[in-house]
Amino acid sequence: MDFTLNEAQLLVQRTARDYAERRLKPAAAQLDRSGVFPLEYLQEMAGLGLMGVNISEGLGGAEAGAVAYSLAMTEIAAACASTAVTMAVTNMVGEVIEAFGTEEQRERHVTALTSGRHVAGAFALSEPEAGSDPGGMRTTATRVDGGYLLEGQKQWITSGAHAGVFVVWARTGGAGTRGISCFLVEKGNPGLKPGRAEDKMGLRASNTVPLTLERCFVPASALLGELGGGFKIAMMALDGGRIGIASQACGIARAALDASGKYARDRQQFGKPIADFQAIQWMLADSATELDAALLLTLRAASLKEARQPFSREASMAKLFASEAANAICNRAVQVHGGYGYTREFAVERHLRDVRVTTIYEGTSEIQRTVIARSVLR
Repeated sequence: MDFTLNEAQLLVQRTARDYAERRLKPAAAQLDRSGVFPLEYLQEMAGLGLMGVNISEGLGGAEAGAVAYSLAMTEIAAACASTAVTMAVTNMVGEVIEAFGTEEQRERHVTALTSGRHVAGAFALSEPEAGSDPGGMRTTATRVDGGYLLEGQKQWITSGAHAGVFVVWARTGGAGTRGISCFLVEKGNPGLKPGRAEDKMGLRASNTVPLTLERCFVPASALLGELGGGFKIAMMALDGGRIGIASQACGIARAALDASGKYARDRQQFGKPIADFQAIQWMLADSATELDAALLLTLRAASLKEARQPFSREASMAKLFASEAANAICNRAVQVHGGYGYTREFAVERHLRDVRVTTIYEGTSEIQRTVIARSVLR
């Protein structure tokens, strides 16, 4: 197999790495402490093409492919996971609208996402009583003159207080997943009401809010894709989103492993660096091996997506393994640092808090195992 990156992929990777090291890494700890949404950085990233890596050039994207997107996500996440998750969801929203939207929807919203006019996009699928089970969705869209009235509650909406466009799922038919449709709702719609930002354990500079849809009118032209076709859109979007979260997990884990190696070389105990002790060496060896495996699974899924081949199973495998391996790697990183790893003086404390959610959002580890098992048993 040829693992050589092409020129476009290397350029995107270098661009993301340079920006991450120069701008995000020095700011990450303060962003975490303050919880301030990284508006300035996101707009700079849009100018570098990082908010539409896999979106066509005609819509302002880099058109560099899914592998390049994965590489860029890894670099951004290694510096600031909060900024990376906003980048991930915005790229996912842009790809969804490009794939399923009308020409007018693409020109209006995708170009705004890639240019930074929409500082972010939001993906409004989950609800208080419908997380892993979208078939339990209660939000409704009722046909009225000229469009639809949306009513309901959404939960865990990334960038919900800042997004310029929301992809919102609502029930237009009967029970289960067949009666779900998808709509584009713009910021400023009087029926769209973001709630109080969640006070989260990690990703503290990523804005996460509940949404209330109260007599939220959208024109008929806001329907994304076919009436009743929303579940298919959600599943296709989540497959790609899982590649993004796997990439994010790899980036956080790489940062934690790099910090562990540096600390182990510098920290002296019993008259020598702790890197000389086998217990520390084995933790580093296990982490390096798991990280490489996670990266390879993630890039395999991304390459299949780029080749327009089926990749649902591979995306779930990548997301499952990368997120769980990254949690283990960050946990070991804190252990290598000893008591210092439990303080905010060292970045590994933040990495452990940030990485924890990667086994939960975009489909829990349990849901990934279900997806993989169904494929095995089919």
